[in-house]
Amino acid sequence: MSVDETTVRRVAKLARIKVEDHEVPKLKGELDAILAFVEELKELDVDGVEPMTSVAPMRLRLREDMVNDGEDAEKVLMNAPAREGDFYVVPKVVE
Repeated sequence: MSVDETTVRRVAKLARIKVEDHEVPKLKGELDAILAFVEELKELDVDGVEPMTSVAPMRLRLREDMVNDGEDAEKVLMNAPAREGDFYVVPKVVE
């Protein structure tokens, strides 16, 4: 599959990328190469291959969810930009 200059300009517009006239031929070649690679990937037999969410298998450490109050208000509020007593001070967002 090959793209034309109109398609390159449309893709750039959709991506909100400013493309000068002299850049269009180079981008056309890059898009053609990407699409050729996608066509090549379509030829692979992936029957029985489980989909992946990452290239590295993820082993998450699971822990039991516990609700607590942080146990130490001073540590919890240590980096608060503004506080009042043991509470965060935040801007009012509802009138």
